[in-house]
Amino acid sequence: MSINPALQGRSYPAGEAYVVSREKIREFAAATKASNRAHFDLEAAAGLGHADLVAPPTFAIIVAQRADAQLVADPEAGIDFSRVVHADQRFTLHRPIVAGDELVAALHVDKVRAMGSGAMITTRAEISTSDGAAVATTVSSILVRGEEAA
Repeated sequence: MSINPALQGRSYPAGEAYVVSREKIREFAAATKASNRAHFDLEAAAGLGHADLVAPPTFAIIVAQRADAQLVADPEAGIDFSRVVHADQRFTLHRPIVAGDELVAALHVDKVRAMGSGAMITTRAEISTSDGAAVATTVSSILVRGEEAA
């Protein structure tokens, strides 16, 4: 199945909110070797002016990937996930993510570019709190490899 070029311009609405917990921040920080004490210690976070533990900037990927899953699961997209190669990821934080945030992400397919028998798909996830305050924008590019000629 080939990638549907009509995906460009398509948007997927925000799904269920992701509740950011202290433990998830600590786990993510440990897994990514983020060492700032504000990721682990409430006093350190408060000393930097945060209401609770603050997540590493790349924590936004957790919410963005939940939004990306809608595109991959869309039967009209034609994406075979076993053929996906992650090409690029960028983050723009509008404000820090802290424990207690309830985050949602709307996904936008900004570009679909044919590349041989495959395609490069660029998406943008607009992450906000469940009450609409902007938190982060992530831009991701994936290469969906085409099927090899027989």
